[in-house]
Amino acid sequence: MTEQMQAEIAELNLRLEEIDDPRRSYAIVAERIRAYRRHGQAVPEALALMERRLAAECLTESQGR
Repeated sequence: MTEQMQAEIAELNLRLEEIDDPRRSYAIVAERIRAYRRHGQAVPEALALMERRLAAECLTESQGR
């Protein structure tokens, strides 16, 4: 992973910490992943992990846990 990707992911993490709604956070991460794919770039593993974690968080919240 390039330094630029690491910086973008660090910035994204800071942004997500300020958001209380996991659905909004998931939407932001999913859009970032789509942008990587649109540009023909590999999705950084850290970003894929964020997406999975947020998806699980959304599921848990929707089930009232």
